[in-house]
Amino acid sequence: MTATVDHIQGETYHGRRGAVKNAFRYSIDYVLLDAEADVAGPSLFKRNGAGVMSLHDSDHGGTRKAGSGAKWVREVLAAHDLDMTGRIDLLAQPRLLGHVFNPVSFWLCHDDAGVLRVVIAEVSNTFGDRHSYLCHHDDMREITKADTLEAQKIFHVSPFQPIEGGYTFRYDIQSDSIHIIIDYSRGNGGLIATLKGARKPMTNGSILWSAIRRPFGSRRVLTLIHWQAIKLWWKKATFRSRPEPPQNEVS
Repeated sequence: MTATVDHIQGETYHGRRGAVKNAFRYSIDYVLLDAEADVAGPSLFKRNGAGVMSLHDSDHGGTRKAGSGAKWVREVLAAHDLDMTGRIDLLAQPRLLGHVFNPVSFWLCHDDAGVLRVVIAEVSNTFGDRHSYLCHHDDMREITKADTLEAQKIFHVSPFQPIEGGYTFRYDIQSDSIHIIIDYSRGNGGLIATLKGARKPMTNGSILWSAIRRPFGSRRVLTLIHWQAIKLWWKKATFRSRPEPPQNEVS
């Protein structure tokens, strides 16, 4: 079975609440594909190979740089007694000229009828750590754009935010667009992060346009993350040292 690749030339927004406010918005590239199917994509995109853009299983599903892709997802679902045998899609930033950093990727797990029932939000920080949040309703009903799913925050992402508090996830996954909202709350503070964009079939033209418009790919993302950290430091936001990551890779 072969599958096409969707290219989301989207936008992300981060807005910090509380005594020290900060906000930014920038364009970003994501791809969305069936994680277990062979890819029928443009020649400049490679699956587990070298291309202008590529997506590698080793970058996702388990330990960073040693992931096992959708196999890991199947193991997680089985370990949590979730009987999900349908399609698993991966929404993630691609490698550009071999380099990648994904602050957050999403595993979209469907039942046999193609209904979205489980999402695994795979979160990575700049310290080399990773933790994933397993999102689903208690009764395993469909996840729609009107739903909110909650998780306790247990993973250190930013040195300018505490670990305490909780996340609210909203997933609006349509055939022609995606819109994801992650709201982190702790008292009167917190952060809202969004990812949205149109879903379009990936083409060599869209790859080249992204390479021209965002020529450094995830290196640009890392640079922007550190630039925002400098701004928060300048605004005298409280800095917290990196704690040990949680022992469990999924919560």
